[in-house]
Amino acid sequence: MANADRRIVIAGAGSIGCYAGGCLALAGRRVILLARPRIEAALRQRGLRVSDLQGRDSMIAPDALVVTADPAFALPQADVILVTVKSGATQDMADLIRAHARRDAVVVSLQNGVDNADGLRAGLDGRTVLAGMVPFNVVQSPDGELPLRAHRASDGKVMVEDRDAGLVGLLGVEGFAVEAHGDMKAVLWGKLLVNLNNALVALSDLPLARELADRRWRLILAGQIDEALAAMKASGIEPAQIAGLRPALLPKVLRLPDWLFRLLARRMLAIDPQARSSMWDDLQRGRQTEIGELQGAVLGLAEKTGTPAPLLRSVSALVRAAELARLGSPGLTPEQVVAPPTGRRST
Repeated sequence: MANADRRIVIAGAGSIGCYAGGCLALAGRRVILLARPRIEAALRQRGLRVSDLQGRDSMIAPDALVVTADPAFALPQADVILVTVKSGATQDMADLIRAHARRDAVVVSLQNGVDNADGLRAGLDGRTVLAGMVPFNVVQSPDGELPLRAHRASDGKVMVEDRDAGLVGLLGVEGFAVEAHGDMKAVLWGKLLVNLNNALVALSDLPLARELADRRWRLILAGQIDEALAAMKASGIEPAQIAGLRPALLPKVLRLPDWLFRLLARRMLAIDPQARSSMWDDLQRGRQTEIGELQGAVLGLAEKTGTPAPLLRSVSALVRAAELARLGSPGLTPEQVVAPPTGRRST
């Protein structure tokens, strides 16, 4: 089979999945979107709009998409399965892949966190599972807005484990640049450092660009990264560079005055004004967040190594409380995150 003829199933067509699937479909790849019934209905009705930070804006008509909510239809056809579900659904997706997919299908985890590929491997009985990393933010249109839109709101190349010679050529298309990497463990831990900010966006109720432009929030992010780097060092983990910076330099850059940060961190601030974090979206929709796979992953290292992590623990507790409240983002100030409020929602 020619590489471009390999059938790709997007296993979890949410924000990232719809964007990836849309770019691949526009490039002529053979794609099936496996989605929730709500998204399946929206795509069947009006199709998919794919846009990005550089101004690309394309429509895919409903009859040009193959979309289903039935894993028994999608997964048996897959040569490559891109897993884009939230971390909490990894085991369920592994069960579906094991039940329905061919044993020779290549499974690629494009999820947040550091352990999802390992979780898929554990559930897939020796099948080929590759780790991957998506560096950019994707914003999905609000519920009920049609056509459904997946908008890439920041930049970067997708990284995948270099164990399938044809995968980069298959997946690397316009709007969805892909690169192979030999040390995905380092890449995933490096990405996790940046993803520690997801919780701050969720707690602040601010767009990502506004939150990062405020030094008070950056100081909290820098403190979390300091704690994470200490726990990683004690565990023998060396994270990869982030946004062109050595991880040890990231807290120093974040602590710069606002004017100097804007000058030196242009790449980090190249974000669409509407971009927020997936954790903010989870709170708004009353869903479980990935706090356990982000801050929680570092807290696990800290506990094993005896490394202090009070700020990570505080941020994690605030997100857990917001999950339980099911009231969306609590809209906290930086001061309330450093000194958590006693049960009162900010106004």
